[in-house]
Amino acid sequence: MLAPVPRPPGSLAVRCSRALLSPRARLSLLALLLLTAAALVVLYEPQRFLSSGWPPRTSGAGAVLLFGLGYGVCTAAFVPRPVLNLAAGALFGSAAGLTSAIAGTVLGAGIAFTLGRLLGQDALRPLLRGRWLTAADGQLSRHGFRSMLAIRLFPGVPFAAANYCAAVSRMGYAPFLLATAMGSVPNTAAYVVAGAQAGEPGSPAFLFSAGFIVLSGLAAAVVAWRKRHALRAPARNRVPSTAPDGAPEPEPVGIAR
Repeated sequence: MLAPVPRPPGSLAVRCSRALLSPRARLSLLALLLLTAAALVVLYEPQRFLSSGWPPRTSGAGAVLLFGLGYGVCTAAFVPRPVLNLAAGALFGSAAGLTSAIAGTVLGAGIAFTLGRLLGQDALRPLLRGRWLTAADGQLSRHGFRSMLAIRLFPGVPFAAANYCAAVSRMGYAPFLLATAMGSVPNTAAYVVAGAQAGEPGSPAFLFSAGFIVLSGLAAAVVAWRKRHALRAPARNRVPSTAPDGAPEPEPVGIAR
């Protein structure tokens, strides 16, 4: 009886498994998942279900928990968080709505971070060669908690973009989730209170929350503008001036800048 011939190491099955698990294949899967999620959001608009089509028999802590789960899935699928925060306030009031919204925020961030880390990091990290991309990666990798805390406090960076940028960096799970939970409270609370007080637009709570949203947006724009100039300044200083004969002119020593 003849013994079965073992397959060589480079057989078709091994090559197919390597191709399917390669960084490019995983990145393609991530892109497909994100495109599918975005298409489902456009077609079905799940934020309508969370705001106006809530099941009438669902109430109490179970409703808050269910809303938080739906909130997390929707944010991972690119549903805008301000809409969900307003819905949380309108449905559950300020306290319960804020609890559900923060839990959903952390859940959605964790889902996006996990997808980006498992499917996109290996393929995207070799592409981080631009000055801005390299600076952002270094900041997130070395100072993950405080960088993500600042990003969450100022609403200038889109939620999904921050999640996937953090996933491509070397930031850990714990600082990412903790900074997301802490930094998302102020702006989330402002939108939740606005949603809870939407029936009384002249109330002090509504006016305060609306003012906070506007001021935080302006502050984020100012910070982004200053950081933009701060990133450009080192590049200009690194360009050496040339002497008439074509040789680089030495930089003066001892002159204060």
